Amino acid sequence: MAPLEPPLPFSADLPASPRHGPKGRTRLRNYFLTGLVVAGPLAITAYITWWLVTLVDGWVKPLVPTAYLPETYLPYPIPGFGLIVAFTALTLLGFLTANLIGRTLIDLGETLLNRMPVVRGIYKGVKQVFETIFSDSGTSFRTVGLVQFPVKGTWSIVFLSTSASPDMHERLPPAGDYIGVFLPCTPNPTTGFFFYLPRRDVIELPMSVEDAAKLVMSAGVIQPTDMQSRLQTLADLARAPEPAEDRRPTAA
Repeated sequence: MAPLEPPLPFSADLPASPRHGPKGRTRLRNYFLTGLVVAGPLAITAYITWWLVTLVDGWVKPLVPTAYLPETYLPYPIPGFGLIVAFTALTLLGFLTANLIGRTLIDLGETLLNRMPVVRGIYKGVKQVFETIFSDSGTSFRTVGLVQFPVKGTWSIVFLSTSASPDMHERLPPAGDYIGVFLPCTPNPTTGFFFYLPRRDVIELPMSVEDAAKLVMSAGVIQPTDMQSRLQTLADLARAPEPAEDRRPTAA
């Protein structure tokens, strides 16, 4: 009988198992990235929602008497109770304001605020901002445009505000109608720059404010459909030479 051969050592070259080979690792990485894409937005949305609910509860609950709080009778607090109270109170306030009695009380309160030197300016400014932004007939920050910023040849997304006031327009260099624009920063569109530009230097875009906000927050990763070609067309038109009648020599 022939002697038995010794068994192969553990480190011998053997074909890799398809389950643990390169294809298996690639498949595992794809599964992980797919799970991250699915769970990431859900987790961030849940976190922001919970933060907002907790914030409103922290503001409203101290104003509600203890006898009306659910946790007075339950062994655990109910999240969102302050949000419900705030929504109900604001809706009731709007209903009362639409009536004659409510309008009279609001006018009386505004009359008292107008007699306070410091509070008067703050209240009027904040009220004007809210009326301009949330008005159905207003157009502020509802139109998206392109401007050359920070240097000529580079284009930035802006939100169009209102035209310059007559007093400010008189002190600006003669360049036609001036309009205020807000340039949001990436990735936080609530911060940015506000400045006045000649209306002829602003290119309005057929884009909604929501799509523009997504474009800014994602640093250009999320773009609306066919928006890249539109932006290229508008940029080419802006770079086109001006007509001959617009290039008149300036008097010395």
